[in-house]
Amino acid sequence: MARRVRKNLGEILIEQGSIDKSQVTQALSIGKGSGKRIGEALLEAGLCKETDIAKALAIQFEMDYYDLDDHNLAEAVDTSLVPDEVVKKHLVLPLSKSNGRMKLIIHDPMDLELLDLLRFRLNCEVDTVIAPKGSIKGFIDANSGAASMFSDESLVTESVDVTMDKSVDSSVDASIDVAEGEQAPVIRLVHRIITEAVRTRASDIHIEPMSDRVMLRYRIDGVCHVRDNLPKRMQAAVLARLKLMAGVNIAEKRIPQDGRIKLPVDGETIDFRVSVCPAYHGESVVLRILRPDSVKIGLPNLGFEPDNLDLFNSIIRRPNGIFLVTGPTGSGKTTTLYSALDVLNRPDRKIITAEDPVEYSFTGVNQCQVRESIGLTFQIILRSMLRQAPNIVLIGEIRDREVAEIAIQAALTGHLVFSTLHTNDAPSAITRLIDMGVKPYLVASSIQAIMAQRLIRMLCAECKVRDPNPDKRMLKLIAIDEEDVAKGNISKPGSCTKCGNVGFRGRKAVFELMKMNTEIREMGQNQVPIEKIREAAIRGGMRTLVQDGAVKVLRGDTTPEEIAKHAQAESLTDDNVDIDAV
Repeated sequence: MARRVRKNLGEILIEQGSIDKSQVTQALSIGKGSGKRIGEALLEAGLCKETDIAKALAIQFEMDYYDLDDHNLAEAVDTSLVPDEVVKKHLVLPLSKSNGRMKLIIHDPMDLELLDLLRFRLNCEVDTVIAPKGSIKGFIDANSGAASMFSDESLVTESVDVTMDKSVDSSVDASIDVAEGEQAPVIRLVHRIITEAVRTRASDIHIEPMSDRVMLRYRIDGVCHVRDNLPKRMQAAVLARLKLMAGVNIAEKRIPQDGRIKLPVDGETIDFRVSVCPAYHGESVVLRILRPDSVKIGLPNLGFEPDNLDLFNSIIRRPNGIFLVTGPTGSGKTTTLYSALDVLNRPDRKIITAEDPVEYSFTGVNQCQVRESIGLTFQIILRSMLRQAPNIVLIGEIRDREVAEIAIQAALTGHLVFSTLHTNDAPSAITRLIDMGVKPYLVASSIQAIMAQRLIRMLCAECKVRDPNPDKRMLKLIAIDEEDVAKGNISKPGSCTKCGNVGFRGRKAVFELMKMNTEIREMGQNQVPIEKIREAAIRGGMRTLVQDGAVKVLRGDTTPEEIAKHAQAESLTDDNVDIDAV
């Protein structure tokens, strides 16, 4: 009997109308260079939705497609059938078990090794259905930590509190004795803090000594939330434990220190960048949570509108020139550049980075850590890396004239250079480089494009509701008129367990992508005021931060208040509106 030939995924997607033949060819080209399968390449290039690929895989492998966005279907998931660590590590969801067979939701039917592992681990035969990876992960995240943002229970358990009940002296020796002698309760407390922060999607953990307590806060989606107030008597032990884990000097309390922690949480190894800073009531400690998958979420998931995504993809594939990403600290610049490197990271390209610090380890990329204490500065690393004949160079940040000039020389000699700069918008980057002392004609000739960005909280898809009466002041600030309101789908936050009753879940960026053209280059060379450059960029097709945000507001992705607060509209001060009070 002739063996049935399985259709290619690309053919199925074309038949579904999800993509066309030219997009299949483009994805195959990307996959050939990067070693990725066509589905991964399509997602990476923003050519197809994850749900469409999952449905096509279901057809290809003759499996059932499972829609986790359907509440009735989602209720059928029974996570008690499989250990939590298996669910979280392998992204599988159990549905039912009978007669020695278990029905599981998976996302990759080609991972035969995983299926064998599951049969062995669960000690039963496995029947599978398919769902998008993002839907599975979203379901797990929504149900793994809590029905609200945090549990009402204090992190300080009774056993820890009793052990620490004795007075702890603030001297160095006392803190060391407590950390070693009464170690087990402190370890449990610190581990609980870190684990809960990771599970609640926090980006930072703030441990801040006050006069009568130690305040614990998590930063989630850019907003700090007070989690707990630890007893003051626990301060020395907790800080000593964290400093010990971070590999810094626990006896030194007078100067700032930086360290790192690597810790497995729910089967995934997480990096933590630790900053210790002396404060009035004791050392303040901040742990930046560096998730390995946060810089590999794919360009389409960063928040690009389709036209900006196409332009971005064309710019990063140029053979030379400088591409700058600007914005304040915490605006997602590093994530954007690493996502671009992930697209370009192919065996036929050599990529070198100079960073301070190296936050994420990237396979296939040569990453250099700046260490000014031994004289290993940006300048020295850059001069050295250019002798290594790279195709692509990433500079963590352009801070001074010398680094800027080396970057420009690299761009003019045939290298593609990525870097960041601290300016409020894209046009200001030209003036900023000139103010550093770089010659205007070098700035104008070397830069290919400049992109400013901000991170904006997204409304929770589960509970957001249409806003029948949006605030007219906010709409005015982001230039949305009544006609746009009537056509759009302006929404406001609701309340549900998936978002922890805050109405927002996750963040995406708004962008201002300015592609250099002849007019802008001449203006830069002649040192024309920023306002004139901005007007020329808008004439050339640039959408400002506020305008890009307005698109997301009208689509119902976020609120006018979020855009007005973070996109820094010029009219904010003119209207005397207190955004934080809204």
